[in-house]
Amino acid sequence: MPRQPHVAYFCMEFGLHESFPIYSGGLGILAGDFIKAAADLRLPVVGVGLLWERGYSVQRIGPDGQPYEEFPAYDHSFLRDTGVHVRVGVRGAEVPCNVWVTTRFGHVPLYLIQPSRPQDRWITHRLYEAGTDVRIAQEMLLGIGGARALTWLGIPISTHHFNEGHAVFAGMEMIAARMEGGLTFPDAWAETRREIVFTTHTPVKAGNEEHSLRDLRRLGACLELSGAEMRAIGGDPFNMTVAGLRLARAANAVAELHGETARTMWKHIPDAAPIVAITNGVHVPTWQSPRVRAAGDDPARLWEAHRFHRTELLAEIERREGLELDPEGPIIGFARRAAGYKRPDLILRDEERLKRLLARGAHIVLAGKSHPDDRFGKAIIARLVSAERRHPGQVIYLENYDMALGRMLTRGCDVWLNNPIRPLEASGTSGMKAAMNGVLNLSILDGWWPEGCRHGVNGWAIGDETSGDDEKDLAALYRVLEDEVLPAWADRDRWVAMMQASVAMAVTKFSAERMVRDYFAKLYPLAPGPAGGLAEREGSPAGGRAPAG
Repeated sequence: MPRQPHVAYFCMEFGLHESFPIYSGGLGILAGDFIKAAADLRLPVVGVGLLWERGYSVQRIGPDGQPYEEFPAYDHSFLRDTGVHVRVGVRGAEVPCNVWVTTRFGHVPLYLIQPSRPQDRWITHRLYEAGTDVRIAQEMLLGIGGARALTWLGIPISTHHFNEGHAVFAGMEMIAARMEGGLTFPDAWAETRREIVFTTHTPVKAGNEEHSLRDLRRLGACLELSGAEMRAIGGDPFNMTVAGLRLARAANAVAELHGETARTMWKHIPDAAPIVAITNGVHVPTWQSPRVRAAGDDPARLWEAHRFHRTELLAEIERREGLELDPEGPIIGFARRAAGYKRPDLILRDEERLKRLLARGAHIVLAGKSHPDDRFGKAIIARLVSAERRHPGQVIYLENYDMALGRMLTRGCDVWLNNPIRPLEASGTSGMKAAMNGVLNLSILDGWWPEGCRHGVNGWAIGDETSGDDEKDLAALYRVLEDEVLPAWADRDRWVAMMQASVAMAVTKFSAERMVRDYFAKLYPLAPGPAGGLAEREGSPAGGRAPAG
């Protein structure tokens, strides 16, 4: 009996649990939530990624207030060897790879590619390691190696979903295989497009990766495609997002506003896939507190659950920082990747208003992590640490932001602050996690928040729907804090009613289950629908095929 066709979800990183650090931030957390929700719904999906030797960094703060990195080993002994091996040519040499599989964290089978020989593991030593050769080689193993692994595993794939541009070399592999079978390049490209969908993320130019065709040819990423054929797909320099849009039959952005931004951003690209909006969601069992979920519609139980998580957070701050905070003051949380457009230090830029805010009992708890090679991101972290030292016991910076700290903050804070430069925040899923725990969002109307915000009912908007500047947005932030947020905090009944509205909004509209159903309805029209289901979980699999190479 033939196997049911599957969706293959390719991503460079998967955030499944803090003990398995093969993720860096929002992209990986989204991917992890996606494959967890697909398992909950028993949908025919498999994940494809890389097994990183050291994963992403542990980031600490030195005595000088500057961040530095550690790259500890981690346990992945629970992975199961599929017995399948693939080879990918990198810089003129064959790199044999193992294919591992796991469903350990409650998700569909996730297949991870790893170079078999220690001398080849420079490729997967660190997630997003800087350097042209290592980055291209990583993307070749994900795309070319991932596509070959699926073939040898014997899993029929109806749709290859590239979550970001890192996997687009899988498209080169699929086109080259068809051309080897006798098709012309235009026909092979057209057939391949019917099997690919693509998700675009950041509107920030630096996040849309480019490589020179000369480097791609030298590394082997072009396979048998000519320079003209590569240019037709991704241009020169070869833009990974452009390639994703030209390789896919359909594409999506990750929020309604992001859809508008992405369509404007890429409208000059001929023959690009149409971009629809599918707003992100988060995996409720992973991110919503069981205590909050059990509270249901009971306001007293909801407040009791929230007080429990506030106490947990305060205890963690005391453990880490040696600080005992006033348990009655509102906790304003901000935790995200340290990127300039996210403006993590915006609230700190007006020292006089900051002092007045802190004098009214508020605490500001900050967390985040910069890329190990991003000196601008590290400078942002250093500014947050400097603010902590200027306002001890009132401004707190918690180092090494990971999934565990993310859960604690999105459950234990009272207010969740988000102040990106509109419209550069594609989605911003941490706000969804906070909302479904009754932590009230205070945010610029960017990413997902225009779809969720009912100002003064389930959270607050900062400013309006225009693209602001720092001075305008800073003034709007403090105006809402001083005139609306703090008075609401003083009215416990009103605050808890807003918490209830926040939870109801987030669980109803912004769950990963809703998101995955939307993908099957809007982006996977050729893929099997929710009536399908996965007959097998762990290792759903190799089908007894002989290994490649």
